[in-house]
Amino acid sequence: MSEQVRQRGRPRTFERTAALHAAMQLFWRYGYEGTSIADLTKAMGVTPPTLYAAFGSKEELYREALAHHRKSEGTPSVGVISDETSARAGLESFLREAAHVFTDPSKPAGCMISIGSLRCAPENEAARKAAAAFRAKGFDGFLARLKRAQKSGELPAGTDIDALARFYTAMVQGMSIQALDGASRAKLDAMVDVAMDAWPGKRPRKLRP
Repeated sequence: MSEQVRQRGRPRTFERTAALHAAMQLFWRYGYEGTSIADLTKAMGVTPPTLYAAFGSKEELYREALAHHRKSEGTPSVGVISDETSARAGLESFLREAAHVFTDPSKPAGCMISIGSLRCAPENEAARKAAAAFRAKGFDGFLARLKRAQKSGELPAGTDIDALARFYTAMVQGMSIQALDGASRAKLDAMVDVAMDAWPGKRPRKLRP
């Protein structure tokens, strides 16, 4: 839906979602600090006053771009691990889909959330925290599902659930970085094979695509 943003007394019409998508593509490819306001306004087709009127600041635009990425770019939702009959099957499905999405040649490699603003200048700490908050939601989703698996008996009672959730969260983040560095889907799938061999207890047949 089109929105009007006033710029020096004159209305300017633009597609907010399309502008946000363009900003997301830049942040995904170049990171927060590597993307300038000039880059953003050019890609979004707006002037700086229009950008600030619509999104408030570069930082707020980045927050919205992170949320837009999660919703629109095919990055698997942590919720998928609850769609399967077992936590292990759900987690493997998640990782296999990530291997596919992270290496999609039609998009920037990796996951914007996994690799977004890992380190930055002190003045941009808020942007780093915004990306970290999205990553934390992924960990929390893994942790909650693994706790249920332990309670149901799928995981041994003595399993360190926190460590296991952190291990698989790190796998997702590592796969994203590997994809950014040029690893193929086959290479990422091989990583998933090793990761699933680390699952405590029995090791069912792998779900290779």
